[in-house]
Amino acid sequence: MHKLFAAATAAATAVLAISGAQAADLPRAAPPPPPVYAPPPAFSWSGFYLGGNVGAAWAHRDTTDSVFGLEFGRSSESVFAGGGQVGYNWQTGNFVLGIEAEFEAIASNDDKVGVPVPGIGTLQLRSHDSWLTTVAARFGLAYDRWLWYGKAGGGWVGNNGFTLTNLTTGGVVTGGIDRSTSGFLVGVGSEYAFANNWTMKLEYEYFGLGGRSFVVPAGAAFLGGDTFTRDHRNVQTVKVGLNYLFNWAGMR
Repeated sequence: MHKLFAAATAAATAVLAISGAQAADLPRAAPPPPPVYAPPPAFSWSGFYLGGNVGAAWAHRDTTDSVFGLEFGRSSESVFAGGGQVGYNWQTGNFVLGIEAEFEAIASNDDKVGVPVPGIGTLQLRSHDSWLTTVAARFGLAYDRWLWYGKAGGGWVGNNGFTLTNLTTGGVVTGGIDRSTSGFLVGVGSEYAFANNWTMKLEYEYFGLGGRSFVVPAGAAFLGGDTFTRDHRNVQTVKVGLNYLFNWAGMR
């Protein structure tokens, strides 16, 4: 009996040993692959956009007359400017190209300095720019949600007629007509996308304008027939803007 039990025990031990050896020879299951981290896609500036802006404008003009050689050249104080813009961006790599049209309403930026003329009085010539519209190309570099750009193009400024006032006597002479003057535009700016479809910009623009003149009517109370000429005219603006980007492509 003892011999039979010993034999059975030895057989069971041998079977377990063989099973363990076979199990050790089996390949082990591979560990699960580590999770793959996918960085968020880069922001795309491509697409149409529209928005509004507010800021300040300055105007400069050098004005002389043909009789006395009077000089009224000066820069205006800053005035409010505001309007809207619409455009399209096309991005390839980090380069962004586009086109933009803007319209700005400009508060009164009249000359307010009088020029004394012996024997006549102190004269003040007033004529202000009332609106500005431009079409320009934009070109810049984008780094994800930041865009730094320049712009160049042209446009028109609306200007009212001339008003010549004798501050000493109170006499007033008006003339000319409301008209627009064309010119060239250059500017720089930066823009940031704080959401997938919303951007904010800070921009400076310089608008160079052609000259214009005003002839005092011959029957005027003073300076009849005198010609006032304005040269070196420009309008400069600094503004902030908010755009909605129709980014149909979404993220790149």
